[in-house]
Amino acid sequence: MPQDLFGIHAAALELRSRRMGMIASNIANAATPGYKARDIDFSAALRAATRGAGAGDAAKGAALYRVPVMPSLDGNSVELQNEQLAFAENAVGYSATLEFIRGRVETLTRALKGE
Repeated sequence: MPQDLFGIHAAALELRSRRMGMIASNIANAATPGYKARDIDFSAALRAATRGAGAGDAAKGAALYRVPVMPSLDGNSVELQNEQLAFAENAVGYSATLEFIRGRVETLTRALKGE
C-alpha cells in the first residue's frame, strides 16, 4: 500500500536508512583490525525493490565490500574520509526523499480536509 501512495520513495527511504546504518557501522569499526567496510549499491537495490523484492532483501542483495584505495596493514578496509563522504551524501538523499514524502502527506491531508 505505501508503494502505491509514495511510489519509489517509500523503498528509497528504507534503503537509505539501511545504507546509513551500514556506513555508521563502518565508521564505528574504523579501528577494528580485519574489519571489512561494506556499502549498498543503492541503484541496484532500488531497482530490485521496484521489481518486487522487499527493501531488506534488496539491500542484502546489493551489499558490497568496499575496495580500499590504501589498504591498511591490519586488514581493516575502512577509509574514514570516504565513509564520512558517503554518509553525508546518503544523508542528503535521505532528507530529500523524506521531504518528498512529507509533501505528499501534506497534500493528501489538505485534500481530505477539502482545502
